[in-house]
Amino acid sequence: MTTPDAPVTGRCFGDGNPLYEQYHDEEWGRPVHGEHALFERLALEAFQSGLAWITILRKRPAFRAAFADFDPEVVAAFDDDDVARLLADAGIVRNRAKIDATIANARALRDLHASGRTLDEVVWSHAPDRTGHVRPATWADVPAQTPESRALASELKAFGFRFVGPVTAYAAMQACGVVDDHLASCPIAGRSAPAAPTR
Repeated sequence: MTTPDAPVTGRCFGDGNPLYEQYHDEEWGRPVHGEHALFERLALEAFQSGLAWITILRKRPAFRAAFADFDPEVVAAFDDDDVARLLADAGIVRNRAKIDATIANARALRDLHASGRTLDEVVWSHAPDRTGHVRPATWADVPAQTPESRALASELKAFGFRFVGPVTAYAAMQACGVVDDHLASCPIAGRSAPAAPTR
């Protein structure tokens, strides 16, 4: 077992890259709540599609600056001038479909709020029952999607969200700690178990 002062090694991923190590140790698999934080994770997972996650991590400060710190109310009001600005921003991933989807998702979130729901409630309502869960031994044991991620993707799409297929939804569930897929051998495994949202 590592001590608080000992260097962490043998991570599931990220060893050797300080940015990736910090993400692995402090974020991935830890519970995330709140509309801004969840909206950001969904947006970044969509932008990551087809790319390496480290690419998105390196660009995250630029993404936050470009998308008003992922304030969904602000992003929902983005217009054609904002789209042109984003397409010209070399600091982010300049993909028109993903940019349009992020703006559409902010508007969908606004509509979700108008219906009396929150993104926090929707995302966490799909947390799986992990009673008796056995941690994966290797990455081959980690699914790309699950029944819960398919259900989450379906519900989000019903609310008007885009770029939220079952694989992206599961990646977001991992990123937000709805599931904790740190491998059994990982020194971080079990440090912060998934928790239900506070009501």
